[in-house]
Amino acid sequence: MQRKKPLLDPPKILVIGFAVIIFIGALLLTLPVSTKDGQGLHFLNALFTATSATCVTGLVVVDTGTTFTMFGQLVILFLIQIGGLGFMTFATLFAFLLGKRISLKERILLQESLNNLSMEGVVRLAKRILIFTAVIEMVGAFFLTIRFSFDMSLGKAIYYGIFHSISNFNNAGFDIMGEFRSLTGYVNDPIVNLTVCTLITLGGIGFIVMNELYEYRRSKRLSLHTKIVIMTSIFLVVFGTIGIFFLDYNNPKTLKPLSMTGKFLGSLFQSVTARTAGANTISIGDMTQSSLLLLIILMFIGASPGSTGGGIKTTTFTTLIGAIWSQIRGKEDVIFYRQRIIYETIYKALTVTFSGLFLVIFVSLILTITEHGKDFLMIIFEATSAFATVGLSMGLTPELSPFGKALIIFTMFAGRVGPLTIAYAVTIRRNPDAFRYPKGKIMIG
Repeated sequence: MQRKKPLLDPPKILVIGFAVIIFIGALLLTLPVSTKDGQGLHFLNALFTATSATCVTGLVVVDTGTTFTMFGQLVILFLIQIGGLGFMTFATLFAFLLGKRISLKERILLQESLNNLSMEGVVRLAKRILIFTAVIEMVGAFFLTIRFSFDMSLGKAIYYGIFHSISNFNNAGFDIMGEFRSLTGYVNDPIVNLTVCTLITLGGIGFIVMNELYEYRRSKRLSLHTKIVIMTSIFLVVFGTIGIFFLDYNNPKTLKPLSMTGKFLGSLFQSVTARTAGANTISIGDMTQSSLLLLIILMFIGASPGSTGGGIKTTTFTTLIGAIWSQIRGKEDVIFYRQRIIYETIYKALTVTFSGLFLVIFVSLILTITEHGKDFLMIIFEATSAFATVGLSMGLTPELSPFGKALIIFTMFAGRVGPLTIAYAVTIRRNPDAFRYPKGKIMIG
């Protein structure tokens, strides 16, 4: 007898799982106990906030620090943690606590959720992810608490330290400083800047890379994936820092009033946070147009696979650059570190990039209609920030129309689970072609 195929494959489960978590979070934020005015949040605003938190984006329609009670803020924080690690990682945590064995189906879901190349060792990787996360967030909270304790009571400093450590490690960018200020009050502060930049970077390089770096002392080797992630991440941070430094150096509303150290820290922070955290230490809306365009590019590229960040990912970007360079040189293969990239990877990189590009263009087009009169750069900046789950904003999000909010909600969701995952989830089961057509030739360029 033929075995019956399951109704839900991993992409469908991941999409439905994230949607359920968002809906539950939205319902909790509508409760009177969640807001300081005791009336709860309007459902659309609650859905927007829950989506932004679960998809670790950071775009907000109401200020987190002044709108929500501690209960509401803790709901947001819990959604951030689930969204950053993935609900399957959390499910694995509960299975560990209950002493339950991880089934084959759960291992497959874990592999899909973590974007791991192999199912081998995926449970051990999930355990290490939980340990890495706990240690990094505690260390980050410790340093932030020490710094914040100079400006507020110790109890408040501890709470602020924990909240901002979790938020930034998960590349969410939510803050509770009040009145949409983010971390602008600490633009000259090396402790806050370097601690938050480190949290964002560690969350953005991906848990697979983090695990390989941890095992390097024993294995003395790094995979091609890890080498490309590290190389690309360093290049993008340096390139972004230098670009913002010179493009905004004489801008009286951003870097010009700062000391040389402040200029460097401000440039570094904005370069790092664009990949895809969402916190900011200078006013994003006041940056020069050239700097904003640079931020859009950095946001679109985003973090690395298997991380808490979004975007098309660093490996996708590097693969495409490698393919272009090989074509220019007349080479057939794309080579990195004396290893050849298979064609399936190049095709997937092209698909991911153009899917993301199409989504950003489509959303921007619709927003130019629904948000009539708004600056086009502001619109495309917001659309890119939502797709890449960044959370940086030029100020458009709080002014969005109801339809605009719904569109950004969908964009954040698609950016977090991935356009390809959604496409796989809504299409019928994919089967390989039974035959191949003859080759055809077309002229390019």
